[in-house]
Amino acid sequence: MQPRNMSMSGVVDLGALKAAGEAKQKAEQARAEAARTGQAPASGARLVFDVDEAGFQQDVLQRSTEVPVVIDFWAEWCEPCKQLGPLLERLAGEYAGKFVLAKIDVDANQMLFQQFGVQGIPAVFAVVAGQPIPLFQGAAPESQIRDVLDQLVQAAEQQFGIVGAPVEAPAADAQEQAEAPVPAGPYDALLEAANQALDSGDLSGAIQAYKNVLSDDPANPEAKLGLAQAELLHRVQDLDATAVRKEAAENPADVPAQIRAADLDLVGGHVEDAFGRLVEAVKRSAGDDREAARLRLLDLFEVIGADDPRVTAARTALARVLF
Repeated sequence: MQPRNMSMSGVVDLGALKAAGEAKQKAEQARAEAARTGQAPASGARLVFDVDEAGFQQDVLQRSTEVPVVIDFWAEWCEPCKQLGPLLERLAGEYAGKFVLAKIDVDANQMLFQQFGVQGIPAVFAVVAGQPIPLFQGAAPESQIRDVLDQLVQAAEQQFGIVGAPVEAPAADAQEQAEAPVPAGPYDALLEAANQALDSGDLSGAIQAYKNVLSDDPANPEAKLGLAQAELLHRVQDLDATAVRKEAAENPADVPAQIRAADLDLVGGHVEDAFGRLVEAVKRSAGDDREAARLRLLDLFEVIGADDPRVTAARTALARVLF
């Protein structure tokens, strides 16, 4: 098969890579400022907040597509709740955005209490990608609670690519912050070279350039986005689109075929089709095939970006077929 010149038109504007990185940096700065002042960032989000029935859809279900939401069911008359609640609030601060804590007063929110099937309080649940997960009931030692939270954070990342929005711990004082060393870099020139390689079609060069940045700065948002795009284009450049789509249509249970077709869907700008194809592949398959489809779906999430509503919807759909 002859190589094809593929483009990302209709998917992601490659010229917006730098702007995406700058926007992510501004968001991280806002979260760090929120952690220092105890105030919510511009989005109005807090690490610990009260939830009622009216706000549950937005404050818990929608937010759980971006960060694991831990729910503390409590009541004023519950003595164990008075011990567990402050502990969970302190841990939410220590985990610094890897999960958020929603507190629900069961006396004022009987419908939520019943919908979750709570047998007694305190009771702690989590919601990830819109799906409820029971964690534990009653008071528990801090070490056990930490283990449960660690498993929750890990599962959210590995299963759905949901990593929350960690914030940096504040410096001891302003002078210490001012004297803190500047992170190694700069990366501007390296990223510009990588972007130019991607735009010119030098996919191997772009992949290596982005990996070079990520080896020193694993969380760099611009490099992560660029690498995801370059790897996608590299995967599809030698594919015969007609043959791939024919094979996928004739063999709906062939997971590798569906994965190849999903890559082509995304490059062609058919984002929902790509995501839906892979969610269906996860639903139909098992074992290594199921894991391959899930991981490719997470890769494609990186190309589009976590804030895109299509990614949010696909994460929720993925959760439904996994649980």
